[in-house]
Amino acid sequence: MSEAEDRELLGRERETARLDGILEAALSDGRGAAVLLRGQAGIGKSALLAWTRNAARRRGFAVLGAVGAVAEAELAFGGFHQVFWPLLKRSRTLPARDREVLECALGLREGPPAGAAPLGASALALLSEAARDRPLLVVVDDVQWIDDSSVAVFAFLHRHVAALPVVFVGVGREDGPATERWTAEPVPVGALEPAAAEALLRRHHPGLPASAATRVLTEAAGNPLALLELPLLPDDEHGAGLPGAPGRMPLAHRLERLFAERIRSLPADAAHTLLLAALGGRVTLRNTDARPAPTAAPGHPATTSGALTAVSGGPAVASDGPMTVSGGLAVASDGPTAVSGGPAVSSEGPTGGTAVAPGGPTAVPANPATVVAAVEASGLAYLDGNGALAFRHPLVRSAVISLASPEDERAAHRFLAGRLAAGDPRRLRHETLAAVLPDASLAERLEEAARQIARRGGDAEGAVLMDRAAALSADAASHTARLTWAAVMAARGGRLAHTAELVEELKRRPVPPGFAPLFAYAVVYVDQSHRIDFESSFTLLPRALDLLARTGVEPFEGLAEQIYFKLLLAASYTDDPRGWRALEKHAGAVSPLARLCRAVWSDPPRTAHGATRELALLAREMSEEQEAGAAWLLLWTASAVDAADETLWRRFTGQHAYATQGSVAKARFYQDYLRGRWESAAACLREAEAADDRGYHCNALLFRHYYAHFLAGRGDEQGLREAEALIEPAASEARMRFVTDHLVHLRALAALAHGRYEEAYQLLVQLMPPGVLPRGLPWFHLPFYDLVVAAVHTGRRAEAAAHVEAGRAARMAGVSGHHAFLLAAAAAVAAPDEAADARYRAAYAVEGAETWVFAMARLRLAHGSWLRRRRRAEALDVLHRARDAFRRLGAEPWAERCEEELAAAGPPTAVVGGRGLLTGQERRVAQLAARGLTNKEIGTALQVSPRTVAAHLYKIFPKLGVTSRAGIARALADDSTERY
Repeated sequence: MSEAEDRELLGRERETARLDGILEAALSDGRGAAVLLRGQAGIGKSALLAWTRNAARRRGFAVLGAVGAVAEAELAFGGFHQVFWPLLKRSRTLPARDREVLECALGLREGPPAGAAPLGASALALLSEAARDRPLLVVVDDVQWIDDSSVAVFAFLHRHVAALPVVFVGVGREDGPATERWTAEPVPVGALEPAAAEALLRRHHPGLPASAATRVLTEAAGNPLALLELPLLPDDEHGAGLPGAPGRMPLAHRLERLFAERIRSLPADAAHTLLLAALGGRVTLRNTDARPAPTAAPGHPATTSGALTAVSGGPAVASDGPMTVSGGLAVASDGPTAVSGGPAVSSEGPTGGTAVAPGGPTAVPANPATVVAAVEASGLAYLDGNGALAFRHPLVRSAVISLASPEDERAAHRFLAGRLAAGDPRRLRHETLAAVLPDASLAERLEEAARQIARRGGDAEGAVLMDRAAALSADAASHTARLTWAAVMAARGGRLAHTAELVEELKRRPVPPGFAPLFAYAVVYVDQSHRIDFESSFTLLPRALDLLARTGVEPFEGLAEQIYFKLLLAASYTDDPRGWRALEKHAGAVSPLARLCRAVWSDPPRTAHGATRELALLAREMSEEQEAGAAWLLLWTASAVDAADETLWRRFTGQHAYATQGSVAKARFYQDYLRGRWESAAACLREAEAADDRGYHCNALLFRHYYAHFLAGRGDEQGLREAEALIEPAASEARMRFVTDHLVHLRALAALAHGRYEEAYQLLVQLMPPGVLPRGLPWFHLPFYDLVVAAVHTGRRAEAAAHVEAGRAARMAGVSGHHAFLLAAAAAVAAPDEAADARYRAAYAVEGAETWVFAMARLRLAHGSWLRRRRRAEALDVLHRARDAFRRLGAEPWAERCEEELAAAGPPTAVVGGRGLLTGQERRVAQLAARGLTNKEIGTALQVSPRTVAAHLYKIFPKLGVTSRAGIARALADDSTERY
């Protein structure tokens, strides 16, 4: 885009103002942002991206970038590599761990996979270091073709750049899951307004007759690419009866059809050259003196262009330009990706020009200049600043590929493969796409490449290669074995829907010897995570553990432990006795951490004492490699005893790959609820939607389940009912007691928020009778406290005391700090008057008590109410602290309860039209009586006797000038109207 065109970008004032504001905020205030320009093909996203680059450079930004490409989508961390390779020299100032993580991802060293969160944290540190000099703009075009591993890292960065002068701007299509996974704020790019569309048309086609201009404006419907291209159609192709006419074919398809006509009109050599470029080759023409292609510097392989992904053991490097052949056409494969393991290959003829084979897409044309002239004249492609052939629009690339015959496509892939070094994984890709028949050698190489990529954290990309290896296998057993591996890799890499397809195919095949446990693991992974079905967990996994125990041979190290964890997960969610029996049978063969995890989930009142301390000891003694493999067990154990704190998150952020982001996010949202970080509720719901999009339906259900906790805590009963309607049917069908029991507790919690203690009590006794800590309720400590509160407020003090005694007898305080606090809080609420104040203060003194923000606020409300009834001056301070906490959480019903208590503790208040002043306690009695409560119910709610209630009413009636409870309601309503 020229500077003049940049400044006169037509019809994009809204979008440019938004982007300009984001750049200015980064420059002046150091506030970063991440946005995604979304729109249909040809709508002008790339023009806006070019405008953003230029605007950023004028302000002094450093600009980094990446471009997604079909040919690059299977190269793990390819997009990440494009952005971060130029910054790598800045990594010398980072801590050693961050340097190691970055270098492993960039292929500069071997090491365990880092995963998205730890790599994101290290990349964030590198961005922070680079942004010390000047703000950064990171532009990513065609995000739908960026590899999954890079997308996960960029998602982490999008969430964490707000505090840095770093701006991410992505560009992607408006539809499809590939764009949906790009987690940045969308900026829709729509059609141009009529005036702007006409101005653009006149700028580029000033001689177009008025009638033709009107027709084009109508057909283009504000699409800039269509405004530029449709005038080039012959007049007779604009008729309504043609297949390309409006209403008969989407505009994008019509434009592609237009490009196809131009491709057909090209000379054969030019069309073949376009096919090479479309399939991933880089075609370059430079008019330079005849000289050999440059050699690589020591330690750096030669490249075909600027920095991109290095795979198969070699680094990617930034170069000054593609390798060229004097005065001729150079072809290297796969766009601007560095070749790993050897120099980029270009074949030279005897005169220094490019070697030519006669005709067909496997040859470089004899007269490159003629080819380039024909291509540029067609308007389909052009030479960029580096002399490389670039498509004018992605639709041109699509049209080129769609026109090629399968034979021509395979021949082109063979040619491109021949231009790459033997160890280059991109060569392997082209060889695979050129293959027709099974090829055992090629399948073996693909399998090894898949394992290499997976070891670097690229499970999603490894799954694609392993799937191709299966397709090229020469025998059925190898095919099935590789397909099984592909299913497991795809599941771990976030492609669960693809895993489900592979599993269905595997079910129709005999399982090869030794692969039954891995097959069982793949099937259960799909059933649990995708189908929300746990039956196969109890039929397949116990047999898999039996087989592994007999043979002692694992398809990969740690499989038995992961199968044990999957079975534990199923048992914890459903409380199915088959699962618990198998877990007990194999407990002696698993790690101490796996045994501890079973203990904290199976029957915590009796088996989890000292678990928090034991977990800390086990985690501290683990090596980094052991910890990476045990990540799920660490996370699940910590979640059971509410010990997943910031220390644990730092461990995951710094080291783990096997704990998926979804698992970590679920644990974090639950801890956010417990620890009072309720501002994360909306993010929890967004994670549910994202999980559904990716096929992780069990995760989506559980995210909504945790979101329901925030709703219940806030007393949002309508929201809770809506969430329950989405959660309960699937959870009930899957027999997920973990979820359905929680929903009962959440309904009770919401009832408590609104003072409906009897309703809450009847719900809670469905989970745990008074005085009983049942098996099958591993999170028993949460309803434990609520049951005691409901029992006290409904006059069931004996039941409340029995429940507290059951907690003491079970040594509940020895499970975790949260258990200890809730037991102490329950003991305070249930205590007799002479001991209550000391018990409340003992609860405040429990180590870490302030961690549990919501529970602490409720305890202060209970204590403040007790103090207020005894006319203790300190009640006001305690109640104010409770109210302020509830307000911060957005728990308004609870805050209103505090206000009522504060009003009752304050001076008498006048009632409009009344004959006297109501005291705070009289006002509370009047409000409850106006709601229709009996004297006994009012007494229970206020913890006074019915006789005391009657005495208050005796004073209230004359003060309000009424003679009935209905009159009280009217008087209070008049008072409320007058006040507001």
